[in-house]
Amino acid sequence: MRQAESIPELTRSAKEKLAAGEISAASALLSRQLTETPQDRETRYYYCVCLRYLKKLDAAKIALENLNVDFPRYARGHQEMGYTLMALNQTQHAISAFRTAVTLNDALLGSWRALAELTNPEAYPVIQQEAAQQIENLEALPKALLQVRDLINEGRLAGAEQLCRLFLRRNPKHVEGMRLLAYLGVQTEVLDDAEILLENAVAFEPENLLARYDYMGVLYKRQKYEQAFQEAKFLLNQDPNNVRHQTAYANQCVAIGRFEEAIKIYEQVTPIVPDPAQVHLLRGHALKTIDKSELAIAAYKEAYRARSSFGDAFWSLANLKTYRFEASEVEQMLNFVDSESIPSIDQIHLNFALGKHFEDHQDFEQSFQFYKTGNAVKQAAIGFDSALLSKRLKLQHEVCDAKLFSDREKSGVAASDPIFVVGLPRAGSTLLEQILASHPLVDGTQELPNIAAFAFELDGRRRLQDDPQYPACLSSISDEALRDMGQKYLDDTRIHRGNAPFFIDKMPNNFRHIGLIKLILPNAKIIDARRHPLACCFSGFKQLFASGQEFSYGLEDIGHYYQDYIDLMTHWNSVLPDFILTVHHEAVVFDLETQVRRMLDFCGLPFDAACLNFHRTERSVRTPSSEQVRQPIYQSGLNAYQPFEPWLAPLKTAIGDTILSEYPKFGP
Repeated sequence: MRQAESIPELTRSAKEKLAAGEISAASALLSRQLTETPQDRETRYYYCVCLRYLKKLDAAKIALENLNVDFPRYARGHQEMGYTLMALNQTQHAISAFRTAVTLNDALLGSWRALAELTNPEAYPVIQQEAAQQIENLEALPKALLQVRDLINEGRLAGAEQLCRLFLRRNPKHVEGMRLLAYLGVQTEVLDDAEILLENAVAFEPENLLARYDYMGVLYKRQKYEQAFQEAKFLLNQDPNNVRHQTAYANQCVAIGRFEEAIKIYEQVTPIVPDPAQVHLLRGHALKTIDKSELAIAAYKEAYRARSSFGDAFWSLANLKTYRFEASEVEQMLNFVDSESIPSIDQIHLNFALGKHFEDHQDFEQSFQFYKTGNAVKQAAIGFDSALLSKRLKLQHEVCDAKLFSDREKSGVAASDPIFVVGLPRAGSTLLEQILASHPLVDGTQELPNIAAFAFELDGRRRLQDDPQYPACLSSISDEALRDMGQKYLDDTRIHRGNAPFFIDKMPNNFRHIGLIKLILPNAKIIDARRHPLACCFSGFKQLFASGQEFSYGLEDIGHYYQDYIDLMTHWNSVLPDFILTVHHEAVVFDLETQVRRMLDFCGLPFDAACLNFHRTERSVRTPSSEQVRQPIYQSGLNAYQPFEPWLAPLKTAIGDTILSEYPKFGP
């Protein structure tokens, strides 16, 4: 929703007439305004309302169809369509419109009331339950908080936060106010504040399941998986028939590795959830992780059958890397990929999926165009600043010098459990993890976010433009704090481990924080997974990541990031000699046994032949390479970027001739 001053004067006057019941006068004003601004959203919306009040229902329906095509994320347009369809006695279509409205804006009390009226408990038990709960919650909210919720759902977060904070200053223990402010914290990545708010909300009202649900979600986002699981278990025990709690519990089971239990729950709830497509997708992800690819494929197909434009379902199939689309699936994707009636996230997923399809069929020009479009839409949505990240990485050079480490020689925790595999995404780190995790003394885990979370906390809360506190604070932080951080890392990651004495953390971005790792875990091992610059960068450009890796959505950005990575790794090897082992992906492909022995020697592990037969190791793998690392070594993917070279000039320029020419040559 736009600010009031952006609404045309005639439209504001029409709203006043409408509120006073002067429908014909309001309609006349809106008609005049539409001649001047035919695409103005608010004017069109209120004109549709007038048409309904004037009993011109067919005209209202046509106008609303056009409005919802032009503004598919405008919840009030879908709500008004619901009212119009109700008046036309098209009950099923009205229910669908109201469900769309509350999906986009769950503060629309009118839509929830309409859903409660139009459905019955026998045919729509889930909708009835959710509508009753939402009506109760919304009717109990003070007017100010209703306005906050409306502002949130219309994307006006700054105004919502200001109003919510004002309300809480007057009502400091109001749990719903705390929930809303915590939600705003989540949206702006201020997760520590959100956690504290919700922890207090649960303390004030222990039986408030909505507050607990939110608390569980924030704990999950902060990677406190065991705590999040306990909250999910509490919710399920309190209301075992609540499908939302059942699904949340399954999600938390996935987070702690209880995949079979999660899959069983997903199967149970799919027939009764409001959005079965999403649950099919979640089930597919869990099945893929435990190497049940055929079942995962079937689940992803069920997802797009439940929602025909569901881009994530198609991308998940493409992201298996081994799946090939059927002609009917390609046609379905092409029908939706340019549609303005679907959310941009679906357009992004569909573009990446089509890029993979045309690459598989060796139509490289068309493939590149789909990859390029998907990346462009994604890049526009995230607002990444390449220069700012580069500046931050260079601070590591300035602060983390040899003197810092010699002065802190005895810092941290002496445990040698962690083996960190770092580098760029798509550099072969999943393969190295699979090889090492095949050793009986090593547990594979996943890309653990704990080190990055420490860096975030050390940096303190600040605006992006403010001078950072990290890594400068590493020179003054106490030895006790470093020991505590090292122990906390070991404690918090325990949930992901088995009984082996060593474990792998393969978060690639940890290369940015090797200095911090050395200070808190001085006996950890660091393996730098490295791959040919063009192969690595273009593979990243083709990959749509679930989160993070914002640098990967532009050829220039990813090229500059590779350059920054090489510069920083050169620095780490200079100030921390023998702390890092560089392993080139091509060397692993051409001479597996030599590289396996190098890694095992570096980690102080005896040779084990199981590491050579890594593809036979049964374990969960969550990264995009999960299907590839379950196959023997193959060379065909080494130069997959070469057919795309006609379009890679910006990438080559960004990486630089020196880095490209100095990369070692491998092979027979």
